[in-house]
Amino acid sequence: MADNHAAPHHDYHLVNPSIWPLWCSATTVVMMVGAVIWMKGLFGFEAGTHWPFFVGLVLTLGGMGLWWADVVKEANQGDHTPVVAIGLRYGMVLFIASEIMFFAAFFWMFFEMSVFHTARQHIPEVAGWADTAKAWSAWPPKGIETLDAWQLPLLNTVTLLLSGCTVTWAHHALQVGDRSGAKLALVLTIALGLMFTCVQAYEYHEIILENLFFNEEAANSGLYGSIFFMATGFHGFHVLVGTIFLIVCLIRLLNGAFTPKQHFGFEAAAWYWHFVDVVWLFLFAFVYVIFG
Repeated sequence: MADNHAAPHHDYHLVNPSIWPLWCSATTVVMMVGAVIWMKGLFGFEAGTHWPFFVGLVLTLGGMGLWWADVVKEANQGDHTPVVAIGLRYGMVLFIASEIMFFAAFFWMFFEMSVFHTARQHIPEVAGWADTAKAWSAWPPKGIETLDAWQLPLLNTVTLLLSGCTVTWAHHALQVGDRSGAKLALVLTIALGLMFTCVQAYEYHEIILENLFFNEEAANSGLYGSIFFMATGFHGFHVLVGTIFLIVCLIRLLNGAFTPKQHFGFEAAAWYWHFVDVVWLFLFAFVYVIFG
């Protein structure tokens, strides 16, 4: 009889059975149902009951962490052969491509409202539509106080551009075997990422405190505020995820992981960070400057 546990005679890695994909799928459902309960109420829970959401969130994050820890162990054990590494690269490229489509939808909505807003002025003046047509006479809607692009948004733009330079420095240092330089550059990148998040949180606080976007005086202000927070907020979430990605890479680097020729975990984080940088440049140019 053949030995099922014999060493494989191929370059592919057949992963061991894992509970984490099923775990994360189930806990994500719990988290999303918890979100519905929080916002609308469900299953006898009143709206505003938030603990089911946070239970699902904690369980999902825990499963993700343990799942990715297993992937790191596989890398350290040498299971990521050159053939497997190519597959990982293709997977990361496709993931970033899906993220591009994700943000394309937000830009599509923003451009559709900002570029073609005048077309809505020709809505027939039937009951209830006259005010709507009038509200679309200008974009951003009259009454909304937009942000000055050359203050906090510019600061965040410079911050992300600098972080793109430091993460490239870290990548180059790792390629030439300069681990000390890679650690320093990675720490700077993480610090810049955290700075971006803090500045954006302060910006959001000012918008909400001053009621700049959502106010009764500005007709149609809800549409502008919603697309602004959706586009910039999801980008901010991606910055936060990228920062966590880089923190994990720093921990691995401090623990002796990564070599000049095998460091895809860090390379994937760098690709993701550059993607976040590019998306912000488009957000800054169009949301803050051109249509701001």
